[in-house]
Amino acid sequence: MPLIEIPPLAVPRTVLITGGSSGIGRATAARLAALGSTVIIGYNSRWALADEVVSGLAGSGHLAMRIAMDDADSITQAATVIDQRFGSLDALVNSGGSTTPVAAADLAALSDEIFDHTVMINLRGPFAMVRAFRGLLERGNGAAIVNVSSIAARTGMGSSLAYVAAKAGVDALTIALAKVLAPRVRVFSVSPAGVDTGFVPGRTREQLQKTAERLPLGHLTTPDDVARAVIACIVDLTSSTGIVVPVDEGRHL
Repeated sequence: MPLIEIPPLAVPRTVLITGGSSGIGRATAARLAALGSTVIIGYNSRWALADEVVSGLAGSGHLAMRIAMDDADSITQAATVIDQRFGSLDALVNSGGSTTPVAAADLAALSDEIFDHTVMINLRGPFAMVRAFRGLLERGNGAAIVNVSSIAARTGMGSSLAYVAAKAGVDALTIALAKVLAPRVRVFSVSPAGVDTGFVPGRTREQLQKTAERLPLGHLTTPDDVARAVIACIVDLTSSTGIVVPVDEGRHL
């Protein structure tokens, strides 16, 4: 039988990762740089940490740039700089976010301020990024957007009702954008649960571990687990768009 030729991986040349200074963003940056991508680390306020991430990436040409989800000017300025420096973008990973824990039953504690800020950071922010970088992505090579969502959007259980609603909006936005941006740009949501990071204030690793032990796969999800799913969407799922990929050890079942 003749050998089957397997095409090379569609490794993106240039990738922008919001929230790239820690957690899922940092793990994704490390893996993409190791594949040969030039990575732009978007950060909000922790410049030193972002610079440390850039310094530790394989290869060269990486940079850190302030991109705050609640600062439209920082997003616009970043798009201008990246356009001038690279001329295009092959992948955008929206992993920047934040949450304020509020018990689901305590409706009075979920103030308008908490709700609006949660939605602004976790839903409006990713949309603003796509809006600002659309032109650069459409000039990219096999471009893809990956929005880091949460299984909370599906289960209705999360750090707050506002966070649940925001992430449900992200998944709906992913599907809508996949239609709008086709065929030039593919769009995905990666939907983790209980990742071993300090993302949720006050949530301990012991709590995460106890929850993980009750899940079908019995494993505590790491940032690298989610990063591998993000990269699969960008590199391998070249005939897919508009899908939500759970990375939750079977929690959705």
